[in-house]
Amino acid sequence: MKFKILVIFILMISFSCSKKSEEINQYLILNEKDRATLKDEILEDRFTNLLPKLMDTSEIDMWLLISREYNEDPVLKTMLPATWLNARRRTIIVFYRNKEKNTLERLAVARYDIGNSIKSAWNKEQEPDQWKALAKIIKERNPQKIGINFSKHFALADGLVKTDYDELKENLPEEASLKLVSAEKLAIAWIETRTEKELELFRNLVKITHTIIEEAFSENTIIPGKTTTEDVVWFLRQKVTDLGLETWFHPTIDVQRNTKALKSHIASFSKGEAEETIHKGDLLHCDFGITYIGLNTDCQQHAYVLDDGENEVPTFLVAALKKGNRLQDILTSNMKSGNTGNEILAASLSEAKKEGLVPSIYTHPLGKYGHSAGTTIGMWDSQDGVPFTGDYPLKKNTVYAIELNTTVTIKEWQKDIRIMLEEAGFFGDDVFEYVNKRQTAIIPIKTK
Repeated sequence: MKFKILVIFILMISFSCSKKSEEINQYLILNEKDRATLKDEILEDRFTNLLPKLMDTSEIDMWLLISREYNEDPVLKTMLPATWLNARRRTIIVFYRNKEKNTLERLAVARYDIGNSIKSAWNKEQEPDQWKALAKIIKERNPQKIGINFSKHFALADGLVKTDYDELKENLPEEASLKLVSAEKLAIAWIETRTEKELELFRNLVKITHTIIEEAFSENTIIPGKTTTEDVVWFLRQKVTDLGLETWFHPTIDVQRNTKALKSHIASFSKGEAEETIHKGDLLHCDFGITYIGLNTDCQQHAYVLDDGENEVPTFLVAALKKGNRLQDILTSNMKSGNTGNEILAASLSEAKKEGLVPSIYTHPLGKYGHSAGTTIGMWDSQDGVPFTGDYPLKKNTVYAIELNTTVTIKEWQKDIRIMLEEAGFFGDDVFEYVNKRQTAIIPIKTK
């Protein structure tokens, strides 16, 4: 009897694993080994074809990145190969660009090679002092500028911690120490710039994000009068885990309905949503993003739970979404290379208001991090512009989360609603495109 139960249990596990494997394949998600291969291919491509250009543009011929295990510089984390989940001991990376010879040395002042792309340049048996080994490398190459990661206004470019900075200064000769400069522009450019290989991956990642949202916003997941917003939130979290992916922030699901007053921006954006039971006639909204092979998505979409007698989304909600799409078009048409986020924000808000929209724009860079490096195009509580990060210019080959909302008066409900949208958009050679489409129709949820 015990043997039969064990056999049944094994068969159930096998069936479950087989079913899960089929589902993962449907989403075109790679297994762990293939993910690692692709991650390292993308990284090598960036080192070979992108980094030399970025160093030339920033006029920095040597870039130092220094981190200790579990306290990694955000930039250094994006340079670790698939088999390195963290730095090891104190990890020092040196990039030296010789523009005349058109070479880029990638050296690790560490006990180990960092994957296949960065070779160890420190023999501890010959030189026990890691800092002296670094000083020797610098002296032999005699760079003009040595970039280190410190920045007052861009957190992702401020990864050199005080202890490492102090020890670096203490151990460098004066002539080298005088060459230290902020690598802010180089660090931002490294994080914000997308390559062709990354964009191809990004398109699939956004498609996966959209597909998960469609499954969450369906009659298979939502039963009116029974399913709560928290049920859908945890469906999203579990789905991502089952697919072998990760979320980079906790998703949210919120409800707007004809009997519920619209919250203020402060209440909506600064306070967590209380759990609510979902009913027929509800307008639902999600905020959801996932992480996969070093890239992140950030997406907001709407769904509507069909009421009794309804076969499609009401026309007044269809019209409301079009206003949200129009605000997207206004913003993306103003995204021009060299314009700052504050300039893009001001022009877009002005144009939208002239058309009678009630806009709010808070668009941010997206890529290696969810809230990534690049220019800031408004914040929900900073619609007059954002100092410093909003003064940074928009660069080509970057991805932004086109995040915004517009308030729309719904006569049929005798109240205002807020259409909140967010989609990944790629800004290329002065041409904007959505990485994988955008929502142009509210998702209808059929009721049983």
